[in-house]
Amino acid sequence: MTSIDVHDLTKEHGTVRAVDHLTFSVRPGRVTGFLGPNGAGKSTTMRLVLGLDRPTHGTATIGGQAYATLREPLRTVGALLDAQAAHGSRTARDHLRALAVGNRIPDRRVDEALAETGLASVARRRVRTYSLGMRQRLGIAAALLGDPEVVMLDEPSNGLDPEGIVWIRGLLRRLAEEGRTVLVSSHLMNETASFADHLVVLGRGRLLADTPMREFIDARVRPRVRVRTPDGAALRRLLAENGYEATAHGDSHSDHDDHEGHWTVEHARVDDIGRLISAAGLTVLELASDEGTLEQAYLDLTASATEFTTTPAPTPAPVPQTPQTPQTPQSQEA
Repeated sequence: MTSIDVHDLTKEHGTVRAVDHLTFSVRPGRVTGFLGPNGAGKSTTMRLVLGLDRPTHGTATIGGQAYATLREPLRTVGALLDAQAAHGSRTARDHLRALAVGNRIPDRRVDEALAETGLASVARRRVRTYSLGMRQRLGIAAALLGDPEVVMLDEPSNGLDPEGIVWIRGLLRRLAEEGRTVLVSSHLMNETASFADHLVVLGRGRLLADTPMREFIDARVRPRVRVRTPDGAALRRLLAENGYEATAHGDSHSDHDDHEGHWTVEHARVDDIGRLISAAGLTVLELASDEGTLEQAYLDLTASATEFTTTPAPTPAPVPQTPQTPQTPQSQEA
């Protein structure tokens, strides 16, 4: 199947280097999340891959070819970069038909793409009457029109309602399972975690990470285990004997509380703690994993590569109180 290959890719706008010697590949059969702060170079990179910009240096190819050399590009790669691209005066069906004719795609694919994206019932409405979520679905329909081997989507969940978000997750997973190459740019960490297998992370135009998602998280956020037991003293002793430290919280009032309560074991995995507790015959009311999240790992990695950062507002200095002279009550005239 077809992959996306970026090699030493650089793009300069005057004195600003938007993309800085990037090298990575997007492989078939998995969903690759494309992450980075605002200004990291994600959109520029996608435009370079699609031939919409010319690189200052380096190459970006799809199946070993530059996009501009593909004979029938929509049959090879489908992309959504701008949900507002469709002409507002056209119907959704006419928009897709125009794309199909220009790329020698059978007319039946228009109706199939509309059905697949949930737009069949509104296919003859003009695009200007569409909500943002409907336009987003139309952009995805256009990307799928040529039944491509490569799919590139920029913020595909933008504007979708909860049902649409669940739908796009399933769509991305299905495309990858069919062996296609799927690259998805997103700012929504929890959403990306629900569908991505692999991550490519940029910061200030440079490659920060190119790794499987679970490895990315585990390398930056230590896992924790939550335990609830009626015998806190026994739990503490057991963990201490095996090199762990338990911290009480919730309904346990201190680190030395020996009664029933919740405990957190840092830098531990639930399987390891579960085996220890089982072997010791300790009564446990709850045992749960508190794995690190993609959002935590992402913020840890990109903290120094964010273009726009916020700082807490300074606490205003107290305003000196000026002593007030007591007012003498005024007599009222009759």
